[in-house]
Formats: sequence, structure tokens, C-alpha cells
Amino acid sequence: MRRARGGGASELVTPGGRTAIADVVVAKIASMAAREVGGVHEMGAGMSRTIGSVKERLPGVAADPTQGVGVQVGERQAAIDIDLVVDYGASIPDLANAVRSNVIGQVEHMCGLEVVEVDITVDDIHLPDDDRAESEQQPTGPRVL
Repeated sequence: MRRARGGGASELVTPGGRTAIADVVVAKIASMAAREVGGVHEMGAGMSRTIGSVKERLPGVAADPTQGVGVQVGERQAAIDIDLVVDYGASIPDLANAVRSNVIGQVEHMCGLEVVEVDITVDDIHLPDDDRAESEQQPTGPRVL
């Protein structure tokens, strides 16, 4: 099995033909695999999470399924960067290992690419009081009459 690289996609070349896998496909698979791990509260760095939450409130605008994930796809390999917000109480080293393992397994299984590294950055920790503070900030009714 041989791979060839073409602008923004990875092509699997076989005697039966070529299969092109777009970078965004690898990013979506990595995002879903990371979110499957217990203790991952949210994905993305501070500013991207803020922009994402504003965009989600706009009618007709869906959340970005690749938020917090960056990929580099080569001829046979992929490197993945993931930004996480973890739940308070989770062991960050154990969580990072579980995310890394799940991402590697899913990308290699679904794409046939060798994942050479998964770099994880923990950008924030979600505290139990954060949910209560967010709900208190949401206006419950008109502020003026």
C-alpha cells in the first residue's frame, strides 16, 4: 500500500484506485475520539471557545466539530494537536493518555494513516461552580420595562 499527497488531502493509492481523505475528515475523527473520553469537558483554547459559543447562538450556524483540533496529514502519517478543557477531579496525565490512545486508534482504524504524535494542551479546567455561574449570568427576563 502506497500513499500520495495532494493539496489538503491524503490519497490512499491501491491497485483498485485512489481514496482521498481530506484533512477536515481526520480532524473530525480526532475530535469525536477525544470527546468520547470521560473527563473531557470541552475542546478548544479560550478565544476559539468564546467565538464558538457566540456563533452557536446565531440562527442557522452550527458548532464547529473540529474546534480545538489541528492536523497535519502527510503521505502516510498524521500529526494531531488537541486543546482541551478538563473536568475538575480528572487526572490530567491519565486523561491525556486516554485521549491520545483513543484518537490514535480511531484515526488509524478509519483512515489507515499512521499517527506519529498527538500533542495535547490542557487550556482550562472546568469547575463545578462554573455551571452555576453561567446560569446566573444568563438573563431570565427583560431587564427594563
